[in-house]
Amino acid sequence: MSLMPRLQLATRMNWVLTAAMLALITIGILFIYSATYAREDGPSHSLYQRQILWAVAGMGAYVFFAVTDYRRLRKLTWAGYGIGLVLLVLVLVLGTKIDGARRWLYVGPIGIQPSEIAKMAVIFVLARRLSQPGENLGRIRPLLEVLALVALPFLLIMREPDLGSALVLLPVTLAMMFAAGVPYRVIGVLVMTGVAMVALVLAILFLPQAIHMTEAHQQKIMKAVGLSAYHRNRLTVFFNADKDPLGAGWNKRQSEIAVGSGGLHGKGYLKGTQNMLGFLPRSVSYTDFIFSVVAEEKGFMGSITILGLFGVVLSCGIHAAIRAADKLGRLLCAGIVTMLFIHVFINTAMTVGLMPITGIPLPLLSYGGTFMMIVMSALGMVQSVYIRSQRAGLSFEQGVLWRAA
Repeated sequence: MSLMPRLQLATRMNWVLTAAMLALITIGILFIYSATYAREDGPSHSLYQRQILWAVAGMGAYVFFAVTDYRRLRKLTWAGYGIGLVLLVLVLVLGTKIDGARRWLYVGPIGIQPSEIAKMAVIFVLARRLSQPGENLGRIRPLLEVLALVALPFLLIMREPDLGSALVLLPVTLAMMFAAGVPYRVIGVLVMTGVAMVALVLAILFLPQAIHMTEAHQQKIMKAVGLSAYHRNRLTVFFNADKDPLGAGWNKRQSEIAVGSGGLHGKGYLKGTQNMLGFLPRSVSYTDFIFSVVAEEKGFMGSITILGLFGVVLSCGIHAAIRAADKLGRLLCAGIVTMLFIHVFINTAMTVGLMPITGIPLPLLSYGGTFMMIVMSALGMVQSVYIRSQRAGLSFEQGVLWRAA
């Protein structure tokens, strides 16, 4: 396709989605600067400047995927999935070890987080597998194939270990199975199995004596399910905040103080004391705890504004899924929207103390090049689905029946 037709396609984009995305990126850059403004070595200009560069590169990826027909990417699905698996294996062998985990591959000064790439690879391979025409998704074989496609990257990510990123794959898979028309009873069985496994892990962690388990067996099972001592401490602190307030519980407590002290309108930009004085650790304030920085400096109103912008982005993704011209586009949007929602929900919930602390970044706001590129590429694919649905001439009412298709 030549340049002019591609530009004409760009005019069909959902500009509300684009505006909300750019607003979130701008807010993120401003507060990454704020989170690093009072470092002992002075403002860390390189971080927010790097984020600007990643945003510019991400915008190029966003436009590229928006004007590229997502159906043409179908033939690259298995190659992308294979690359994702190879990167997950390489990070276990060659990755840089930080805080006991190998999550990053470095190519010179550029860090790559394979787990983020794997998330998008899984979404695309599931969209292709679940959209095959004439497939009876109530049968055992296709369901086992789908679960196997998810299990392999899930287990590799758990080996890093990166519990948060691995767990994101589970609701994404369930949402895509639902959107594909998998029978409710099958989804119900999978959900109940997951709930039972979580309950068992919590019982092993907190009630070893009640279930007659020795400490040695407890440690062995925790290691088998991928829970390191670090993860166990985080879970323990979540249920008992006073157990280790100066250690594993420090980030949680300081984040809650930062969010609560912001009040209605906040303390003002670059005036958040929890952030500026370093009580909210500066090593994570611009990544996993960027929402805490915003809440302290802009208060409840700033927090609601951010959540409202995310609501716009997610609503546009749902709208694109409903109007999708085919099942592939519908499932692609469903997977991307679910991934973004889980990230937003877990990240904001952990900063206010409603969930255990996990290394889940906030899309478009948290510092990080790999995740920024993946999220903006994914939103570009949502735009591609939206553009092609317009060309197909589908009405909203016709799209509402998408799950029955």
